[in-house]
Amino acid sequence: MTHTVHPYAHRLGIIRDWKSRWFAKMPAQYRQNVMVDSAIRRFLKKRLRGHYVTSVEIERNEKHIRVLIKTSRPGLVIGRGGDGSVKLTKEIEAIVRKVPLARGKHIPGGRILSVHLDIEEIRSPESQSPVVAYMIAEGLEKRQTFRRVLKQTVEKVMANRDVLGVRIAVAGRLGGAEMSRQEEIKRGRVPLQTLRADIDFAREEAYLPYGVIGIKVWIYRGDIFSDKKSEKQS
Repeated sequence: MTHTVHPYAHRLGIIRDWKSRWFAKMPAQYRQNVMVDSAIRRFLKKRLRGHYVTSVEIERNEKHIRVLIKTSRPGLVIGRGGDGSVKLTKEIEAIVRKVPLARGKHIPGGRILSVHLDIEEIRSPESQSPVVAYMIAEGLEKRQTFRRVLKQTVEKVMANRDVLGVRIAVAGRLGGAEMSRQEEIKRGRVPLQTLRADIDFAREEAYLPYGVIGIKVWIYRGDIFSDKKSEKQS
């Protein structure tokens, strides 16, 4: 019997670190923190679509939440004169306030209102699966043929010297066909079962008049050994 495991979760504690880092003393506080983190991630996924965001990391202490946004286009997020980041911080604080407390109970440290927003630039975006997945979705939404989009994207990704392999799968009513199907393209090696393999995985959706096209991207960026673990964490 086989199971499909997310490549990131499969490597947690080995070559990957958690994207939410905090400690809760009480079960109610733990539930509250998970709800807040989930609300922030859902909001940022919708709000920053098209801003080439690769990941969102959340840290917290007793007084504030630190949200780290990694993107290849920080100027789009920061805005002119920093107005964009200030506005985004206020919107995140409003989202945090809207999350209800667990059954009206008082949770020590459960209501955190202060948000610190950090934005980090990611270089070589073609080696980041979320960026590649959005590039494919963007091409499909511009009514380009899916085969042309996949071929061009794979060539761009493999031109990056850090990338050793890429696999892309798209599924849905491809080309407006009556029946949905799945198409896949692969170049190089993508060893999903090798735990030290640096596999970057992302999902995306392209919204077309005849339905939604699902996109999955796997990118293999070489192996991570213990002495290089801290250098290649992402």
